[in-house]
Amino acid sequence: MLPRIQTGLEVLIARKFAPLQGLRVGLVTNPTGVLPDLRSTIEVLAGAPGVRLRALFGPEHGVRGDVPAGKYVATAKDPATGVPVYSLYGRTTRPTAAMLRGLDMLVFDIQDIGSRSYTYLSTLGNVMEAAAAHKIPLMVLDRPNPLGGERVEGSPAEAGFRSFVGKYPITYLHGMTLGELARMINGRGWLPGGRKCDLTVIPCANLTRAPIPWAATGLPWVPTSPHVPHPHTPHFYAATGIVGELPTLSIGVGYTLPFELAGAPGLSAHYLAREMARRNLPGFDFRPMTWTPFYAVHRGRSCGGVQVHLTDPQRAPLTRFNFEVMDAVRRLDASRAFFASDASVKMFDLVCGTNRIRKAFQAGASGPRLWEIWNEGRTGFLAARRPYLLYA
Repeated sequence: MLPRIQTGLEVLIARKFAPLQGLRVGLVTNPTGVLPDLRSTIEVLAGAPGVRLRALFGPEHGVRGDVPAGKYVATAKDPATGVPVYSLYGRTTRPTAAMLRGLDMLVFDIQDIGSRSYTYLSTLGNVMEAAAAHKIPLMVLDRPNPLGGERVEGSPAEAGFRSFVGKYPITYLHGMTLGELARMINGRGWLPGGRKCDLTVIPCANLTRAPIPWAATGLPWVPTSPHVPHPHTPHFYAATGIVGELPTLSIGVGYTLPFELAGAPGLSAHYLAREMARRNLPGFDFRPMTWTPFYAVHRGRSCGGVQVHLTDPQRAPLTRFNFEVMDAVRRLDASRAFFASDASVKMFDLVCGTNRIRKAFQAGASGPRLWEIWNEGRTGFLAARRPYLLYA
């Protein structure tokens, strides 16, 4: 039996908080910062001997995870500890000089899900920028990537398509932990002005690059956001989250299966399931299904489509499903509009990190051709990331 993976937080505890002794600490975290017994990083640092927790910083959804996706997070005071809570998803997305005043160290402890468009990586980058600008050391307490350390899909985001859902030139699925990505951001000079922050990463213990089911890590899964409730959801987020930026298809957000569905009013569930099966995507299976979203896209309207099943998650080309289902729906209904507004065009391109996918699709490119275009920069990224990897 393999030894249980220990997070960077656990390793820090085993070191008796030595790197933080006597320091005034600002903690960037959310509900995913927990120990296996579910005690929060906030609770742990607030009670750690010699550690003076002086500020909390919250990403999208807030320190306590009580803010819906895309909604601004307010600055307040944490009711459990009385420590000031500053929002990094509101009027500003990076710590300001006033927020950092009096701090000796920043600590970052958040669980990521392995997709470039998930905003916690951008929050980490913004914290690194502030740490570098104000000369405050940053410690990242590492956590495993639930997609594993070997899965890399997509091309690095292009220069004209950088945003909070694609801040750095990395592939969409990068196969890295946030600690490794912090090392890469620092090492590649991606901070403004080529600055570097004083960075320490506390690696996980017993973690390797090999993909394993989350249950085998021995760690609890705390929802990273309201629509990522289960440890398998990051796989489905990768499979449908890109096409979900378009108002064309419901992907189960607003229903009980977030990111596990793909369909729309007026589509035949039977024919879409048959069309997707015909594409022989390894590791995927599809069940025809009808559902009515309670909120979000197509709220209150009956949708026909498929439930996505991952029969072999490690073999499945996760992000490919986005492009294959777009092609399949177009094949079944050529009149269906995918890019009905400037807003949908912009968001789709930003999440893809390029406009080449959209333009190729609009020109009639097939699902397999879109997959080829999508992965054109993959090999270069694999070489670029190598010096920053922490796990064998």
